[in-house]
Amino acid sequence: MKDKMIAYCGLDCGKCPAFYAAERLTIKERQKIADQWKQEYNADMTAKDIDCVGCLPTDGIHVGHCSVCEIRLCGLKRDITTCADCNEYACSRLTDFFKHVPDAEKNLEMLKNS
Repeated sequence: MKDKMIAYCGLDCGKCPAFYAAERLTIKERQKIADQWKQEYNADMTAKDIDCVGCLPTDGIHVGHCSVCEIRLCGLKRDITTCADCNEYACSRLTDFFKHVPDAEKNLEMLKNS
């Protein structure tokens, strides 16, 4: 897990197309992702929106929901590395999130148990 950037919520930022888009994807490839996310998430996005430095850094571009994510904002406020480090793990906000993204829970459990 050390070679991955695991977000506060447990998502693997490295699996997100926006995380590596700036260095690796053409505008056409970014637009394809924007179009897909428009359909899947009802998100008003363009190719230039497909760019992100990941959840953990405070500076830089954070794609779409990441910039306003309540789980991320809570982690920043508590000054923790991930939610696995929180003394209130796993809160109701996080357990609700896990219902939609069970891999995030697996990532945090691996961190918590390491």
